[in-house]
Amino acid sequence: MKLSIITATYNSSLTLRDTLDSVLKQDYHSIEHIIIDGASRDNTLEIVTAYPHISKIVSEKDDGIYDAMNKGIVVSTGNVIGILNSDDIYIDERVISKVVAAFSDPLVDVVYGDLQYVRADDTCKITRTWKSGSFTKKRFYYGWMPPHPTFFVRREVYDRVGLFNCTLRSAADYELMLRILLKYDHHPFYIPEILVKMRTGGQSNASVRNRIAANREDLQAWKINGLTPGFFTIMLKPLRKIFQFIRR
Repeated sequence: MKLSIITATYNSSLTLRDTLDSVLKQDYHSIEHIIIDGASRDNTLEIVTAYPHISKIVSEKDDGIYDAMNKGIVVSTGNVIGILNSDDIYIDERVISKVVAAFSDPLVDVVYGDLQYVRADDTCKITRTWKSGSFTKKRFYYGWMPPHPTFFVRREVYDRVGLFNCTLRSAADYELMLRILLKYDHHPFYIPEILVKMRTGGQSNASVRNRIAANREDLQAWKINGLTPGFFTIMLKPLRKIFQFIRR
């Protein structure tokens, strides 16, 4: 089974080496690592070209990170596709092997796991832990979603349901997961382990104004799919993060 990993970059030189190293060190070797660069002005491309395991590099202006991810999906050739951001890191060298093992069951369409947030300046310092838990449709109505960097999808699922909706700036990953798991009822498998470290940050939580905008997009994600959230669904989604600090 070939697994494609898509990394979108834009002036990512400060963190990119950690990301690329974490893919290079995987003990599963049928990996297609694709870099979709937004015409970086720093030495991002110089770093990328120094890694011989990179399968494809596209560098051109895009319409944002989800547009870049869509480009990566289109040019990828793997049976399974994962997204690893340019400041994220696989927790160890066995992550992809575990994911591929889960996909050995032909009934599994999606695989996801847990995620650790770490300090931007020290990836050994944990700030919070996102424990996903097993999937049920009902949990989406209580603000649940899995962490997108741990979310691996069979190619044929994208063929059926489509790509990221780029009209959404912060909730495109949430909308895609709603579409795949809730609207179209694809079957997920949960690996109850930390798969990815993510450096702290994120525009949707950077201010009250950004959080309000993100909540509006979360609601739009339901409406786009003809789904009706619960009365408290959109409020519960950010509130669930409180428990991530307790579990660190």
